[in-house]
Amino acid sequence: MVDKKETFSIKNWSQDDQPREKLLYKGKSALSDAELVAILIGSGNREESAVALCKRILASTENNLSALGRLSIKQLIGFKGIGEAKAISIIAALELGRRRRGEEALEKKKITSSKSVFELMQPIIGELEHEEFWIIYLNNSNKVIHKNQLSKGGITGTLVDVRLVLKSALEVGALGLILSHNHPSGTLKPSEADKNITEKLKIAAQSLDIKVLDHLIITEKAYFSFADENIL
Repeated sequence: MVDKKETFSIKNWSQDDQPREKLLYKGKSALSDAELVAILIGSGNREESAVALCKRILASTENNLSALGRLSIKQLIGFKGIGEAKAISIIAALELGRRRRGEEALEKKKITSSKSVFELMQPIIGELEHEEFWIIYLNNSNKVIHKNQLSKGGITGTLVDVRLVLKSALEVGALGLILSHNHPSGTLKPSEADKNITEKLKIAAQSLDIKVLDHLIITEKAYFSFADENIL
């Protein structure tokens, strides 16, 4: 009698059903998300194949890869067939994807719109469960010359030091600033504190002939631009 565990191993599937071979012969775009994750884990459990297991894991996140990337090791090993090593492989692969998105956005460098700021910053802060405030420093051609995290807060907010912003701007020779922070709650409505710090930085920067060009509130899939809404 054939062991069920062996029956569900990828190496015993037909070639058309093997994710590795499918990628090799048909290309990476031919694979579903579940098949790609199945390659990472290699095998399923006694009752289901690796692909079936990965479909179930993805279904728990409504087939959202960003949500999958936020699952902890403890949450992943709650699925039968996922041990610590497999959980770590999934988390590491999705983190690499997130970082790649950030690098691709940075390669564009020149800021041409609020959307280009979103593309630059969303991979960095869009999916965080705490709030972070970042400054993007631009030259006179609106090219990014530096960006850094100014502060990191809890669920409810973060602090911004105007002096540090202007000190860094002078050090890198920036002529333009773009403010950016995330709202873990998902709301895109700016708070009074958001408006106040924007105005405070704008006035302080003007004395040094540095312009605050925009302030973006970023969530996982959307953003709010002060400049686009004419409240800068």
